[in-house]
Amino acid sequence: MNGRVAAGLFVLLGLLWGSSFVAIEVGLEFFPPLHFAAIRYYLAGLIVLGYAVYSTDYWRPRTRTDLTLVGIAGGLMIGGHHAFLYLGQEYVSGAVAAIVISLGPILTTLFATGLLGDRLTALGAVGLVLGFVGVGLVAQPDTSAVLSSDVVGVGIVFVAAACFALGAVLTRPFTSDIPARTLQAWAMLLGAGLLHLSGVVTNESLASIEWTATAVGSLVYLAVVSGAAAFLIYFELLSRFGPTQINLIGYLEPVSATLLSWAFLGQLIDSLTALGFVAIFAGFALIKRRALAALVGSVRGTSIR
Repeated sequence: MNGRVAAGLFVLLGLLWGSSFVAIEVGLEFFPPLHFAAIRYYLAGLIVLGYAVYSTDYWRPRTRTDLTLVGIAGGLMIGGHHAFLYLGQEYVSGAVAAIVISLGPILTTLFATGLLGDRLTALGAVGLVLGFVGVGLVAQPDTSAVLSSDVVGVGIVFVAAACFALGAVLTRPFTSDIPARTLQAWAMLLGAGLLHLSGVVTNESLASIEWTATAVGSLVYLAVVSGAAAFLIYFELLSRFGPTQINLIGYLEPVSATLLSWAFLGQLIDSLTALGFVAIFAGFALIKRRALAALVGSVRGTSIR
């Protein structure tokens, strides 16, 4: 794979995952949030599992470590993350949600410092502060209405980002030969089951789903296009870039979500929200400056090694 093809796939993946925030916003008009997320990942998980069965003989967990990784990824990175994301997007737009989710790599650094003893440099500390300042700019809390819908929504989506970041850190100490597609497939299915159970516990009803053409379209898009197909692109890039540099995709997602929200929903973010995104990205760039430099060097080269 030459550098231009890799860069093209990188941008495409950012567009697909960014568009998912808009599709979620559209679909929430017709689905209860937790069951919406559950159905999406039942479908996506089955598709990715089918691909794993087709492409490798290591298509199911074999060891206790494999099961642990599936449990962490399914419980936090699929179940917890998407539960709070979908609930949060009942209060804020997809573009705003995408900006808050982009804080994830910064939270990963924070958790890794606290739980795994990673060293945080002075520039990294400045990056953490910038990230949280950015979230504050996105939330724009009003002292006269601390619990406004925007602040509540940003807070819920922030928990979604924290769930994913915590899951990413908790999986780091484990070493396994399980292929990424196999791990992802079973994590999706476990996460879908947990989301479904959460929907039942919170009295969501499948009977409340409005099966319109728009509803089906948003679900199919999320499960097949920005779900299964996007993850297949992700697996290819993961094997060539590595997990650290792949985090940069998270900063294409808000741009994609904002442009698509404007194009399809007529929504625009305000200047403070845009400034918040810049602050979050600047914080990430300080923390992951070496990975950013490595990615730029890889794209400029003739091949990805």
